[in-house]
Amino acid sequence: MEFVTIFKALNPAEAELVRSRLEANDFLVNVRNETAALATGGYAMSVGGILVQVPEDQVADARALIDSEEPLANEEE
Repeated sequence: MEFVTIFKALNPAEAELVRSRLEANDFLVNVRNETAALATGGYAMSVGGILVQVPEDQVADARALIDSEEPLANEEE
């Protein structure tokens, strides 16, 4: 399965927020460079950013979710 980067975060908190939102909406998510960024004192730019990735067949839907203002799947209005 090929994963594609759909979001690049410059801090771990931002990457985790995007990961959580995607996972809550049933996307399979992979986060790369998070450990390396933490090892450099949280300076993600030194490792090229923290990369949030999804499988190739989920890219369009995942990007649409990130760009939308929709609440999380389990969030009540």
